[in-house]
Amino acid sequence: MEFFNPHLYDLANPELWVAVGLILFFVAAWFAGAHKTVAAALDAKAAKIQGDLDEAARLRSEAQAMLEKLRGERIEAEAQAKAMLKAAEEEAERLRTEAEERLAESIARREALAERRIAQAEAQATAEVKAAAADQATAAAERVLAARLAAGGADPLVDQAISQIGPRLN
Repeated sequence: MEFFNPHLYDLANPELWVAVGLILFFVAAWFAGAHKTVAAALDAKAAKIQGDLDEAARLRSEAQAMLEKLRGERIEAEAQAKAMLKAAEEEAERLRTEAEERLAESIARREALAERRIAQAEAQATAEVKAAAADQATAAAERVLAARLAAGGADPLVDQAISQIGPRLN
């Protein structure tokens, strides 16, 4: 405790004069209104800091609002993407079903066409076989009748029957 030391109050002590000068400086500064200037500066600084804090709080609330908005938009975009994916899957399924139906119709038409061609070929082959059989039967009948005629004589009824066999067989 240097304040209670009697050597401090000796007029030859430079520390005493420094203390007196400091006290006079503070008193002069007080009367000059330095405390008001310092208080005003501190108040201004406090107001600026409060303004900055208010601005930071406002910016934070705006950022929070934007974040919530973006989250909502993201959720909406995800829902739209899911809906689009579902629609695309349904469209693909519909197109696959249509393609299967067209393929089945095409196969059925080709089967029907092939069956008609087979039936026509069978009918043509049957007609050709019948014609060939008729031609051979006619030729055999002619040979048999020619042999009988050569052995016996000419019979007009037999000649008439022979002439009618050819057109009837065809």
